[in-house]
Amino acid sequence: MTRLTGGALRLTVFVGENDTWRHRPLYSEIVHRAHAAGLAGASVFRGVEGFGASSLIHTSRLLSLSEDLPVAVVIVDTPERVEAFLPRLDELVTDGLVVLDECRVLGRTRRGSGADGDGGGDGGGRRGGRPDDSGMKGKNSL
Repeated sequence: MTRLTGGALRLTVFVGENDTWRHRPLYSEIVHRAHAAGLAGASVFRGVEGFGASSLIHTSRLLSLSEDLPVAVVIVDTPERVEAFLPRLDELVTDGLVVLDECRVLGRTRRGSGADGDGGGDGGGRRGGRPDDSGMKGKNSL
């Protein structure tokens, strides 16, 4: 597992749920390539409503005919590792939006790694409402 704290880069790829790469969901292909590249982590989030370049609104509401909901793939790692991954993304994402954000990783714990199995881990996260004294006002933090 890659340990990641401090300054990082967040890569967010917005695609449609029905977008594919060689008969496989595009979001799945992105996650598997990120894993193969050894990136720290990737998650897929399914949107309930949205629109993009086509200006068509896609929604999960019952009466809607749309099933191609928006999907966001979020990857966080060091700036160097994310930048090195971008060429692998170029051939995959032909119709979507790719966004890079600077962020700061506050801590990461492994599930079940605490003594009592509560995921306590190394206690590296910000808990208990401590103020952020990082000086990164206006920056996103994970």
